[in-house]
Amino acid sequence: MKFYDSLGPNPRTVRMFLAEKGIELPRVEVDLMGGENRQDAYKAKNPDGRLPCLELDDGTFLAEIIPICEYLEEKHPDPVLVGATPEERAETRMWVRRIDLNIVEPMVNGFRFAEGQGLFQNRMHLIPQAADDLKAIAQENLAWLDGLMAGREWIAGARFSLADVFLFAFVDFGAQVGQTIDPKCAWLTDWMARTSARPSAAASA
Repeated sequence: MKFYDSLGPNPRTVRMFLAEKGIELPRVEVDLMGGENRQDAYKAKNPDGRLPCLELDDGTFLAEIIPICEYLEEKHPDPVLVGATPEERAETRMWVRRIDLNIVEPMVNGFRFAEGQGLFQNRMHLIPQAADDLKAIAQENLAWLDGLMAGREWIAGARFSLADVFLFAFVDFGAQVGQTIDPKCAWLTDWMARTSARPSAAASA
């Protein structure tokens, strides 16, 4: 396998997942800032033009961070990061879906439509007037998640999972672009400190 890597929280999610698994893959750095991912050579691998992308052993390509992580889990099931049972896998996927829709999408688009305009203005349809509202939605949903987590160590309870990896990569990115966690979110603040202390967080930075 070969991993096409770059800047940003999407590739970092996979890098952190790989680090948690102890998987080493050959990597190809793609120049996101220079628009290499929008050129024909890369789009032949991933027509969507986004990063990261995983080249499989048979020469096919897999894109989108959650399917990549789930594929890696199936190929390297230990340590378990999605789930060891149907119930655990369903629970992890439920939280990943909630995090993606309620937090990641508004957070990232809030950035793209504001601070990221210079990079994204020729790459996607931007809605600058929506940026502040999207950032507010992300914050509201972080607070909502915080309120559900009392008594848990990790998002899926006692298990550190893909849901934690996914949220961490984007919350850490948010902190770098002016979308920090509200200090009132005590559980998330503590969770962020615990997750930051994991070797995979430093290895994927």
